[in-house]
Amino acid sequence: MYEVLVEHSAERDLKRLPKSVFARIIPHLSELRQNPRPPNCRKITGSEASWRVRVGDYRIIYEVDDELKKVMVMRIKHRREVYR
Repeated sequence: MYEVLVEHSAERDLKRLPKSVFARIIPHLSELRQNPRPPNCRKITGSEASWRVRVGDYRIIYEVDDELKKVMVMRIKHRREVYR
């Protein structure tokens, strides 16, 4: 079981989301505890440990530390904004 840590920037992103999107994102964050690399995740090109999960038009960007069993959620934004 992994520990999911949400960075301050991702916490701010969550607060700005519409309630309907927020409700869809939370189960995906919980799922990362069981499996930090679910079937719908993709590795971010050019990064050592960064992954993304797609939730509709939104992306959850996170890093996985297998040694410490931690998942650090970095950003949660709309797909057109998240990679900037």
